[in-house]
Amino acid sequence: MVVTAPATLVIGPSWVGDMVMAQSLFMRLRQRQPERPIDVLAPAWTRPLIERMPEVRTALELPFAHGERALRRRWRLGRALRGRYARALVLPNSWKSALPAAAARIPERIGYRGEARYGLLTEPRRLDRAHLPMTVQRFVALAEPAGARCPDPVPRPRLRTAARLSMSAVRSGVRTLRARPRRGPRGRSPGCRPCGPRRARRGARGARPPTC
Repeated sequence: MVVTAPATLVIGPSWVGDMVMAQSLFMRLRQRQPERPIDVLAPAWTRPLIERMPEVRTALELPFAHGERALRRRWRLGRALRGRYARALVLPNSWKSALPAAAARIPERIGYRGEARYGLLTEPRRLDRAHLPMTVQRFVALAEPAGARCPDPVPRPRLRTAARLSMSAVRSGVRTLRARPRRGPRGRSPGCRPCGPRRARRGARGARPPTC
């Protein structure tokens, strides 16, 4: 089947923080080629974030639990996408994450080598951790030609928000905060990693690679 539109498919990360950083990649893709639509294939819990990114045309659901192999189902998912994309960028490093793009027969499939993905990616790149110490830099670098330097600074994520909040929503938030004056607000985000002392130290160095 002939690809009729030069659209780009991005296989997105599974974590909320990484997905926010992925917007910097989407922004860079639009800067370089504003005419190419961008679709993102990622877990369902990232959809509310993706829908607030004006650079993305469509959020496609990746219907697998974190760590689930489901190789046959991933292959079938990729086959259903055949003929729709000219390029795929695979952000996670796992072998299974690149499988849908290969099954879709997308002509240009770019990502880091990760788990020896030579047969799945058409352009498996070596990750230079010294020059790309931060996850957001590694994401953005995939928008550039192989060997090109990552732009500095990288585009800053900017999520689209509602133009206004209703007064009832504001009052409700104020009442919630006043109900627990000594403890302060707390929240939990689906898809966030647990952050213990060891992970906090790694995060401080900015050396964590993109994962899935």
